Amino acid sequence: MAMRRALVIGGGIGGLAAAIGLHRTGWEVRVLERAPVLDDAGAGISLAANGVRALDALGVGAAVRAAAHPQYTGGTRTPDGRWLSRMDGAALERALGTPVVGIPRAALHRLLREALPAPCLRQGTGTLGDADADLVVAADGLRSGIRAELFPDHPGPVYSGSTVLRAITAEPVCTDHDFALTWGPGAEFGHIGFADGRAEWHAVLRAPAGVRHADPLSVLERRFAHWHRQVGELLAATRPGDVLHHDVHELATPLPAYAVGRVALLGDAAHAMTPNLGQGACQALEDAVVLAAELAGGGPVGAALARYDAVRRPRAGAVARAARRAGRMGHALTHPLAVAARNTALRLAPSGATVRAVLRPAAWTPPPLPPA
Repeated sequence: MAMRRALVIGGGIGGLAAAIGLHRTGWEVRVLERAPVLDDAGAGISLAANGVRALDALGVGAAVRAAAHPQYTGGTRTPDGRWLSRMDGAALERALGTPVVGIPRAALHRLLREALPAPCLRQGTGTLGDADADLVVAADGLRSGIRAELFPDHPGPVYSGSTVLRAITAEPVCTDHDFALTWGPGAEFGHIGFADGRAEWHAVLRAPAGVRHADPLSVLERRFAHWHRQVGELLAATRPGDVLHHDVHELATPLPAYAVGRVALLGDAAHAMTPNLGQGACQALEDAVVLAAELAGGGPVGAALARYDAVRRPRAGAVARAARRAGRMGHALTHPLAVAARNTALRLAPSGATVRAVLRPAAWTPPPLPPA
């Protein structure tokens, strides 16, 4: 029986993970990535337990854990540094088997690429050169051209009303905690620590789409000048040229399907969501594992993709809605009374409630994949 061929369009986290899963289940895989360098490679990422478990299922979890930094201490603060809620990473690890981990995106991309045979990946091209493939995986991101072809009447991504600036510090920094969020009126500042002592920070602001700054670091230093000292220390440890700036878009209108014919949509191409739960990449990794598991049996591709759609669309849609709600309760609040009410509710909430809130999206068990 001839080996079945899969073409993956997009070499980001979801595309590479899908390629790994398909390759280890017996598919001949080719990954096409248009960009020679991914434009978010200078950023970091937190992976919750469901993302780490997906990586375990793909056989790369141990390598990622070795390169990542576990997040045990942290929580949410006010601009003056007072804690609204604490996160118990050890409790999460006991409940889920793994803590949240932080890793530079470039390091995660490298580990995923290394798990594939070198000939699988072609960078600098994004065309459907292998039109005779048995399967096409559309992992081509927020602005997916394949999604637009399959669903020409879908409105596509919309601006969420928020823009995010982020960077990795140029040197190790002494942070108080492994991760933290600070919520102020109309703004959020957060950081995650890495294994080498550096940290990634992000600043989320309510702003019109398309606004850019000649010197974004100076803008942020002024914007957060009166916030607690950790914010200023992270900004001071950053080179101005390292700051990335992206508007946050989402697929607010859900797709009617994640698969059409022999084409499967995956990651942001299927369910781009706001980053408020840190679940975007984790959901793409879940997609990859479920796709590989459904296609592993050797049956008809169409039937396997129908099962993939039936499993993934309800799950990813629910997480996307939860992320949107979380954003509305965070930096999106600007009225002083609304901010005060939210802060009071968080301070009064029992610690177990915070753990349960994190457990909801992260408590996912991957389907089994055949041994490599």
